[in-house]
Amino acid sequence: MIEELKQQVITFAQKLNTTNLSPLRSGNVSIRARKDDVDGFLLTPSGIKYETLKTNDIVFLSLREEYNNLKMFNSSLNPSSEWRFHQDIYRKKPEAKAIVHAHSPHATAVSAHGKSIPAFHYMVALAGGDDIKCAEYATFGTPELSINLLKALENRKACLMSNHGQITFGPNLKQAFELAQEVENICHQYIIALKIGNPKILSKTEMSKILDKIIHYKKG
Repeated sequence: MIEELKQQVITFAQKLNTTNLSPLRSGNVSIRARKDDVDGFLLTPSGIKYETLKTNDIVFLSLREEYNNLKMFNSSLNPSSEWRFHQDIYRKKPEAKAIVHAHSPHATAVSAHGKSIPAFHYMVALAGGDDIKCAEYATFGTPELSINLLKALENRKACLMSNHGQITFGPNLKQAFELAQEVENICHQYIIALKIGNPKILSKTEMSKILDKIIHYKKG
C-alpha cells in the first residue's frame, strides 16, 4: 500500500511539470499514509527534479511530531522545505487526504498583488466558498505561513499564497490536482477580465445557490 501511495505522489508531482503548473523542483505534493502504526503523510523530497523521482525518494513524516524529531522515517532525502504546512493542514482538516502546492503562473501572478479572487465567475465556488482567498505572506517553511494558510482555508479547500502560489486539498490526489488546475484557470480568466475593467461580481445570494449546486457538479 505504501509503495502504491508513493507512486501516486510521483505521478502527480511529475504532472506539475508536464501540465505547466510548476516547473522543475517547484511546488510539492503529499498524501495521507500510515506506516508502522504511525499516522502521517508521504511528501515529495527537497531539491530533486520531479522527472527523476523514484519511490525511495518519497519521504514519510508523522503527524504527531516535527520533522527534526523523525529522522527514522526519512528516505535518503530530506522532505520538501514546505513540509510544515502539509502537516498542519492534515492536523487541522481531517477531510484533507491529499495536498497539492503549485507555483502556477497565473495564480502566482495574482498572489503577487495579495488579491483574493472574487465571485466574478461562479466557478470560484469549486474552492468551497464565494471567493478564493489569498493568504498573507510569510517566509516559506515557517509556522507563520501555516497560520496564514489555515486562516485563508477556513471553509475552503483552496487558496492563493501571497507572493508564492496556490495550495489545494481534496479526498485524493486526483481531485486535489484537478482543483489546482481549476484555480490556475480561474486566475487566468480573472487577469483577462481585469484588462477590460472591473468585472461584475456575483451576489452572495447567487453564490449561495451555486455552492448548493456545486456539490453535485463533479462525481469522480
